[in-house]
Amino acid sequence: MSLLNEIEKVKKILPRRIMIYGTHGIGKSTFGAMAPAPIFIQTEEGLGDIECHKFPLSETYEDVQNKLSALYAETHEYKTLVIDSADWLETLIWAEVCRRGSQENIEEFGYGKGYMLAVDLWREFLEGLNALRSQRGMTVILVAHAKVENFKSPDSEPYDRYSPRLDKRASPVLQEWCDEVMFASYKVFTKQIDGGFNKKITQGIGTGERVLRTTERPSHLAKNRLNLPEEIPLNWEAYSQHLPQNQTEKTGETV
Repeated sequence: MSLLNEIEKVKKILPRRIMIYGTHGIGKSTFGAMAPAPIFIQTEEGLGDIECHKFPLSETYEDVQNKLSALYAETHEYKTLVIDSADWLETLIWAEVCRRGSQENIEEFGYGKGYMLAVDLWREFLEGLNALRSQRGMTVILVAHAKVENFKSPDSEPYDRYSPRLDKRASPVLQEWCDEVMFASYKVFTKQIDGGFNKKITQGIGTGERVLRTTERPSHLAKNRLNLPEEIPLNWEAYSQHLPQNQTEKTGETV
């Protein structure tokens, strides 16, 4: 059979791979709970105030992998998997690297070797997520906390920006895997006020409105493959109206 006969000619819509990161308590887990039929794999405490389906707290990397296997092999009606959180999962991955390498902590491998071994486990974990996405039709949401990092740009002087709180070797792997990486933050406006002596003071004003920033800017890391507006409300409904299947329903396009 010619390979030309295997060329795909139609658009294939797969569930999304999403990372949402931001400061503590802003509503990242709530975003996950608003997704269709979600099930949470917890690697940290913090879902007590959110009504949702969740596995017991995972205390090892093996715990997490066993839960992925159960979702893959067993009958269920869940449509979204939420990992809460990716940065706490990273500590379990480091612990597994140490267990396999018979080391007390990840630094003892030397020269960053332990962190590169952790990247291998991250790739193994992502393969499990790929199987749930492609064969069980599950959307995947990775929740992460934010950190401020010093970004060294080849086009400018170094500057600080928000990014997911993950190791610098693992973070690009997860970002590349995701379809969307979105930064959750409060909407802030600035205004200048008179500080006296002909000086102006810039003052930040917050309304409490929570938003998702979807496009990379000097202040934060982000990306999306949906041509999203630069800023959308921090809720699943605002995001989901831009999904390909919902756009198809509006236009009547056949896929």
